Amino acid sequence: MRPPGVYRAQGDTALLTDVLQRGGYATGRHVLDIGTGTGALALAASRAGAASVTAVDLSMRSVAATWLNSRLHRAPVAVRRGDLFAPVADRKFDLIMANPPYVPAATAVLPRYRMARCWDAGPDGRAILDRICAGAAGRLTDDGVVLLVHSAVCDAEHTIARLAEAGLAGEVIERGQVPFGPVMRARAAMLEARGLVEPGQTVEELVVVGARRAA
Repeated sequence: MRPPGVYRAQGDTALLTDVLQRGGYATGRHVLDIGTGTGALALAASRAGAASVTAVDLSMRSVAATWLNSRLHRAPVAVRRGDLFAPVADRKFDLIMANPPYVPAATAVLPRYRMARCWDAGPDGRAILDRICAGAAGRLTDDGVVLLVHSAVCDAEHTIARLAEAGLAGEVIERGQVPFGPVMRARAAMLEARGLVEPGQTVEELVVVGARRAA
């Protein structure tokens, strides 16, 4: 169930779900899904045998959609409304996963009440990503794992570097390709002008970055 204004699960969600299932990352683990949207990743973690799943989103519509979807699928997902890690500031998790907004936008002003809040992430697409990278370590157990999916346009090496600043060792563990969706097509000229995509490019590379505490 996806009400208007809530992000529809697409190729990025599917890529992270595949990694989650093949790697057994959720089995027996306490899982946090940041920016849950419809709850697709939270439901996938529950189906994969998670010990517990907590889903967080700033959007009231997304919180409502995830709550309803988890009940429809009989998945024991705890749903919290708030900004990233704020609703779970007193807890730590074995797995933190996120499919955050990551599409470069014209300005640094993040939309608050429009559908674009599901994808707009500042001029370089990293407004939310960088905050997750900085905050994840504080909510992670000693042997916990972080899984992030985003476009290669945002620079996976930058993500790895930001995780390293927070004491986490990261690497790209999966890549996939999808055709540009409507938003990327509409912004292709802007992205070309910034050197973020090649002239005439119509396919987007997605990456899943995994991270653990540095040894």
